[in-house]
Amino acid sequence: MDIEILYAHNSKSAGKLNLPGTATVADVKVHVHKLAPNLYAERQAIRLEARGKTLKDNETLQSLNLRSGSKLYVKDLGPQIGWSTVFLCEYAGPLAVYLFVYQRPWIFFGNVSEATYTTTQHIAAACYAIHYVKRLYETIFVHRFSHATMPLSNLFKNCTYYWGFTAYVAYHVCHPLYTPPSTLQTYIGLGGFALCELGNLATHIALRNLRPPGTRVRKIPVPDWNPLTNLFNYVSCPNYTYEVGSWICFSILTNCIPAFLFAFAGFYQMAIWALGKHRNYKNEFKNYPKQRKAIIPFVL
Repeated sequence: MDIEILYAHNSKSAGKLNLPGTATVADVKVHVHKLAPNLYAERQAIRLEARGKTLKDNETLQSLNLRSGSKLYVKDLGPQIGWSTVFLCEYAGPLAVYLFVYQRPWIFFGNVSEATYTTTQHIAAACYAIHYVKRLYETIFVHRFSHATMPLSNLFKNCTYYWGFTAYVAYHVCHPLYTPPSTLQTYIGLGGFALCELGNLATHIALRNLRPPGTRVRKIPVPDWNPLTNLFNYVSCPNYTYEVGSWICFSILTNCIPAFLFAFAGFYQMAIWALGKHRNYKNEFKNYPKQRKAIIPFVL
């Protein structure tokens, strides 16, 4: 069948393709790249309408009810970069920034040294390092990404957020005038932080195991053998729940206002992501558990 390809931003024709009805959207992208060499497959969003929903790569022309003479629109997503590359930059930066401030306080605060740190400041640095080392480990060995790339602009936006907040938190927690909370509060925060970090890792492993390597299979996430994954019974995105919990506990541990601001900013963004994923789960799976919330059990 003959399919005309139009640019989504101006509806001008990029050319026509002659493809069988069994051809997928992924096949269309390969052929569009031949029409427009700058639009490699990862840079394209194929749509039925100029402002319509982006089609999935595995959908076929037949399943979309297209016929000879039909039109498809291609949107240029801009320069792309690999998800794993973005994550590695996002997470390596905070690790380096925090440890740099922690190990060289005299650069920022004058005639002081790390020997003056309190136990809480040492614990906080260890927690920050452990969190981002875990993130780097998950990026390399655990996560399976449903999309290979994301817009290059996200790299600068995400790094600014993570690196900037890290510098803000590290400056205050490592400051020579920093006043730690009580020992009890410090260790309560540490215990909660450790539990949430383990829960977050357990959730990521459970999600990884839902998707066989090299596929984009989607299933209803459920708890596995690890009791920390039982949170799946109550929320769609327990990885976000545990992530927010980690930063709340870190904030309790340090009793630091910038840490609380970072926890709040993270919760706001993750709540938006969780609500979107929760909505998608309910639309995709008709038997999706009705009792589940998005990120906060019984509430949100």
